[in-house]
Amino acid sequence: MTLARLINLVKTYRVGADVTVEALRGVNLTVEEGDYLAVMGPSGSGKSTLLNLIGCLDRPSGGRYVLGGEDVSGLSDAALSEVRGRRIGFVFQSFNLIPQLSALDNIEVPLFYQGVHRRERRRRAADLADRVGLGARSRHRPAELSGGEQQRVAIARALSNDPLLLLADEPTGNLDSRTGSDILDLFDALAERGRTLIVVTHDLQVGERTHRIVRMADGKIVNDGG
Repeated sequence: MTLARLINLVKTYRVGADVTVEALRGVNLTVEEGDYLAVMGPSGSGKSTLLNLIGCLDRPSGGRYVLGGEDVSGLSDAALSEVRGRRIGFVFQSFNLIPQLSALDNIEVPLFYQGVHRRERRRRAADLADRVGLGARSRHRPAELSGGEQQRVAIARALSNDPLLLLADEPTGNLDSRTGSDILDLFDALAERGRTLIVVTHDLQVGERTHRIVRMADGKIVNDGG
């Protein structure tokens, strides 16, 4: 089943009064259910812009983006935010956890915004904490956790809304090699269970863990290993 389809996607940015930057130039990409793919390319190739558009953090300047059968290309900010909250899970290089909250509370945040009852939020958060291997550390705040543990919290939080797509932007970039490998083991396990993952990375060793590498240059896809 096709989960996401990008059709001739274009994204331009205006820099100053007279300069326009073409970040994406006619990108076509199809993501099927269960895909585990890496987006790779040099700095400035457009990979982060592509991830932002797939994640409904931004809208394209041209072309179409169909997510879960719905064309989301021209949705309002409010409608795009709703789609993002229901269908997308994000894992960031910098974790982006709320420092005042415990790991469990951080995992619950997306469920809170969806109006899930407190008791159900806590049950689901505790289950996810166990699934990502947090164990007894789930009551600790981010400052009391290692980098790997913080990234496990971020992964559990990203999974809390049972997203169509799990998106990860350089998820091992702030981790040492051993901890990064542990996080990638967790991604591998999610992929084996049928989760659809898209990982943006500059690290070939990370890319080679996935099932498909999409390479970008100058705002275009130059090779799709699918």
